[in-house]
Amino acid sequence: MDTRGSLEAEDLLKLILLLVVVWLAIELLGEVLQLFTGLLGLIPDLLGIVIIVLVILWLLDRI
Repeated sequence: MDTRGSLEAEDLLKLILLLVVVWLAIELLGEVLQLFTGLLGLIPDLLGIVIIVLVILWLLDRI
């Protein structure tokens, strides 16, 4: 009746592999979200550059 240690080595390796895959997926998702928020953080800077360029072009009568 003792079921302790009844897992086979292959089943244990599959479980460890699954946990490693989940861990890597979580790390990858975190990096993607960090990159996405980093790109969103650049939008105000890019908008400011576009406004400056438009003002300079307007002052030079290019638009």
